[in-house]
Amino acid sequence: MRTPKVARSLKVRDNTARNPEVAQGRGFGTRDSRWKGQPNHQSQITIPTDGTRWVSEERQPVLPQEPTSLLNLIGNTPLLELFRIRKAYPGVKLLAKAEWFNPGGSVKDRAAASIIAAAEAKGQIRKGIRLLDASSGNTAVAYAMIAAVKGYPLTLCVPKNANAQVLGLLRRYGAEVILTDPLQGSDGAIRKAKGLAESVPEKFLYLDQYSNPANWQAHYHSTAVEIWQQTQGQVTHFVSGLGTTGTLIGTSRRLKEFNPRIRSIAVQPATPLHGLEGLKHLASAIVPGIYDPAVPDETLFVSTEQAYATLKRLAFEEGMVIGPSAGAALAASVILAERMAASKQKAVIALIFPDSGNRYLTEGLFDELPSSVSARVAYRAH
Repeated sequence: MRTPKVARSLKVRDNTARNPEVAQGRGFGTRDSRWKGQPNHQSQITIPTDGTRWVSEERQPVLPQEPTSLLNLIGNTPLLELFRIRKAYPGVKLLAKAEWFNPGGSVKDRAAASIIAAAEAKGQIRKGIRLLDASSGNTAVAYAMIAAVKGYPLTLCVPKNANAQVLGLLRRYGAEVILTDPLQGSDGAIRKAKGLAESVPEKFLYLDQYSNPANWQAHYHSTAVEIWQQTQGQVTHFVSGLGTTGTLIGTSRRLKEFNPRIRSIAVQPATPLHGLEGLKHLASAIVPGIYDPAVPDETLFVSTEQAYATLKRLAFEEGMVIGPSAGAALAASVILAERMAASKQKAVIALIFPDSGNRYLTEGLFDELPSSVSARVAYRAH
């Protein structure tokens, strides 16, 4: 009979003194707001004495102790260790931020809430004004959810070939949806939204997620702080795909303030024509105004085939069903893990899983190469 491992407990480092917005309960979009300004409570992680694996984590109750708003559930998402995949890379930990735990189902809840909160603070949202922006998917859903909660009229410009489930959600939330030329992708939706804002400025407040600093600031004040605390300050690399670029820019800036040696890795599609929804091939697209090329230390390019093969592997080995952009981030992280293991360097790699794969299952997510993706790429190339 095997003797069970004896566990020891480690306290998570309390960073409230270093992070005043967390200490005062002002970390934007985090569940800390439920405790009305109290400091972050310490959690406790149980680890075997040989230090090989994180077994369990005791947390403060997930459910609020009193009724709260749906929007208070934005942020404080779990950081999941990919135990089976990392076994092939000695000395390397792969930790994925599971952003589908946000109420709108994606990382974009953070940016959308921050952008709308900034507009409210400036007094830009008033009677007779419709919120307006362009999105190819998750940000549109986040906007629509938040606008429904707050009672704001909303118009969204979305490519006609956007995910059918996304389009259905937008209409269910009551948003006005303007479909744009699918051949122009998200760039066409941006041009349409800008045109509407310029032609009828008295009607629309153009939120412009691609150039709005409140986008990256959401991740500076929440995502980065969470990763730093959840890894007990041990994170060495941060990996994120580039779409609006807000997640990478905001999170990387803050993490580098905590530790300048942390490396920021950007992920882009390998080609202009691709099936990685939510990601931009910057050399062939409109570069977001918030993007700062000085922030990432390295950019890795991932093909559609690599991303889909990786997300299929993740489902089989870790039981997680994720979206295509998350597959690209994991594929890049595996490349990085192989490199670190080959050079016998230890690493703690934190990466972003922007959403789950549930919205993409109707597109044949786990086919060898989804037929809808092949058709979309061919259609754009026509």
